[in-house]
Amino acid sequence: MKPEQSPDFPEFDGKIVPVWNKIAEFWDNTIGDGNVYQDYLIEPATERLLELKPGEQVLDIACGAGRFARRMAGHGATILAFDHSEKFIERAKNRGTADGKIEFRRIDATDKAAMLALGDKHFDAAVCTMALMDMSSIEPLISTLPKLLKPDGRFVFSVMHPAFESGNSRKMAEAACNDGKYQIVSGVFVTDYANAYEYMGLGILGQPEPQHYFHRPVGMLFNTCFKYGFVLDGIEEPTLPEELETVKDSPLSSIKRRSIPPILVARMKLK
Repeated sequence: MKPEQSPDFPEFDGKIVPVWNKIAEFWDNTIGDGNVYQDYLIEPATERLLELKPGEQVLDIACGAGRFARRMAGHGATILAFDHSEKFIERAKNRGTADGKIEFRRIDATDKAAMLALGDKHFDAAVCTMALMDMSSIEPLISTLPKLLKPDGRFVFSVMHPAFESGNSRKMAEAACNDGKYQIVSGVFVTDYANAYEYMGLGILGQPEPQHYFHRPVGMLFNTCFKYGFVLDGIEEPTLPEELETVKDSPLSSIKRRSIPPILVARMKLK
């Protein structure tokens, strides 16, 4: 029987922050005001699963420059947002705290003691937007969340879809003749899904240097949450709408693979 893999890569814990401090300014300058993935995939799905109510206390994990924190504050929530990159936190504070509804702090999500200091059973919800795959270790965070969330609290996270977007997946386009019509068919070629592994990649073309990614299959993500008392309560695999497609789009673009979701969004609730 194959030994169970750990979801954590602690040997990389100290190597992540220096990279993000180098690329934070580029990231915020490039997508700080949004892009197609955020506008049509990530944020709408996250909001649907989060089901925020005015006055709720929300923990925003790996908040970056605070775009989604500001969006949640616009719905009436009060946010404590943190990130391990001081450069991102500087950017977030400069972009504003929504009239005091958002508090930004620099905290590393692999530091359990720092997270426990945020308050016992204080938060109605926690959200981690497109960051678990950037974290070298996720058990410190997930094992701590039940202590931070209220008894009926929920945790919503989004990640690049592990089945279709990883270091070993390849975008492909082939010429095909279907029903007598010549077509370019776009898809994904996957060579390794079931194993967890680290790889270097580019979140945005042109960024100053590559970043660390940590591929974890869907079962590993969910089972780590189950291990610490969560149950899966909702899931979305959003795809880009047809109206965004243009004839100029590359056949390798995500918009040409509308039946293959690039994002996975899940809601976990405490038992």
